Amino acid sequence: MVLSTTERQIIEDSIRDIKDFPKPGIVFKDITTILNNAEAYGVLMNHLCERYKSYNLDYIAGIDARGFIFGAALAQMLKIGFVPIRKKGKLPFTTISEKYALEYGIDEVEVHIDAFSAIPNAKVLMIDDLIATGGTANAAANLISQAGATCVESCFIMGLTFLDGIKKLEEKAPVYTLIEVD
Repeated sequence: MVLSTTERQIIEDSIRDIKDFPKPGIVFKDITTILNNAEAYGVLMNHLCERYKSYNLDYIAGIDARGFIFGAALAQMLKIGFVPIRKKGKLPFTTISEKYALEYGIDEVEVHIDAFSAIPNAKVLMIDDLIATGGTANAAANLISQAGATCVESCFIMGLTFLDGIKKLEEKAPVYTLIEVD
């Protein structure tokens, strides 16, 4: 299932460009304007629900922090569980973690060690707002596997196709992006 031309336009029109953020020369794609636009958010979430209702998913794993917004809502719509993949030190129980490289250093994400244990070989959809270089997404996909589940697809509202994050992540699972930015 793909977005119709009208649906795509509604979502694209609701994304705000912020020039020179977080540093000069970068055009930041601000999705908070999707969230405060009831029509755009509804179109987005209904599309995702229609796309994934036949996948027989067990969980949705949302990447900190914007993935929580889309993932938790979608999990409720599909009547399945939601699992947060958080930045290091934010989860209260025993975790497993995965480090990944940043432009200037290393960061780390975590998931509860028992996040998917209620359903053996759980099928998981991973979701976030944007994929760029893919460091966080690859680390999150690794965590899903380490926790005993299978990432059946990774979903992003936007994909920056001029970077190689999508290609890297596709080695682990199929990637679906609603909007691609060249």
